[in-house]
Amino acid sequence: MEFLTEYGLFLAKVATFVVAAIILASIIFSAAHRDRDDHEGEGELKIRKLNDQYRKLKESIQTRLMSDAEYKSWTKKKKKEDKAEKKAAKSSSKEGEGEQPGKPRIYVIDFDGDIKASDTDTLRRSVSTVLSVADPKTDEVVVRLESGGGLVHAYGLAAAQLDRIRSKGVPLTACVDKVAASGGYMMACVADKIIASPFAVLGSIGVVAQLPNFHRFLKKNDVDFEVLTAGEHKRTLTVFGENTDKGRQKFLEDLEDTHGLFKEYVSERRPDLDIQAVANGDIWFGKRALEVKLIDEIKTSDEYLIEACDRGDVVSVSFQRKRTLPEKLGLATSAALEHTVWKVLSAFRNQKIQ
Repeated sequence: MEFLTEYGLFLAKVATFVVAAIILASIIFSAAHRDRDDHEGEGELKIRKLNDQYRKLKESIQTRLMSDAEYKSWTKKKKKEDKAEKKAAKSSSKEGEGEQPGKPRIYVIDFDGDIKASDTDTLRRSVSTVLSVADPKTDEVVVRLESGGGLVHAYGLAAAQLDRIRSKGVPLTACVDKVAASGGYMMACVADKIIASPFAVLGSIGVVAQLPNFHRFLKKNDVDFEVLTAGEHKRTLTVFGENTDKGRQKFLEDLEDTHGLFKEYVSERRPDLDIQAVANGDIWFGKRALEVKLIDEIKTSDEYLIEACDRGDVVSVSFQRKRTLPEKLGLATSAALEHTVWKVLSAFRNQKIQ
């Protein structure tokens, strides 16, 4: 009985602490959310040279396998090479215009899509940045794309951002490691070349819409719901009102029209694709997608970019919005809360075991 009493008091203390912490975190996150609109448009450009990243990984394992004598010899050689490289770069920077152009650049942009294509704003900024410096004659843009699709208008805008690259004449390659389906494939098809891993999911060239209807439930409980519209097709299907066959037919016509636009969009950008054979909403894994010409090559993004390092400078470009102070405090509070609760529960569990 005494153990149950102590256990109840312990749970009450923990519950009080957790509730207080949640309230504090909610206040901080609410302040962060209010400040977010005020900081719209602000952000920080992140540039990483992937050549250096891959080179360091290679050197890391090489040096660990060397003997002391081999490592000493390698270090001396590396210092000489770095010194010569810096000297060459310095000499090149002093040359005037009209000289031989530098190494080609491969700009890498990442897009991780959700149902609302929320990453579109970051994509827009990254594309604008790259297009301001990219040379169509020598450079290339690679988009590492992962998305299962979502809202038509949202992915239409995201695809239009990639169309900007193509319209400027800069070669565009889409790399798909996991999935580019529906709206994700709408984006991928913009590229001059689509590369996918063996089991990446591609296709799903179709349109779907679904919604529940509570009309019979409301009618059963004597609840009236009225939908007032001005315009014959202002509202075709509703969640709470009574749907009609005429409304359903119009809704289906809109879906078919959207599907038609989707097929036209893909066909214009991949004219060799048999659109009637693949635009049935089905999906294909990488190897099968290659057979029906949804993609051009089987390869992972890592493999493609490592190979690209041999022919130019591979540069990752991303645009990240700066976190406000309330957001930083909120994240810190959440982490501290999680750590504290874990420690308290662990201490109680150990005490119980003893």
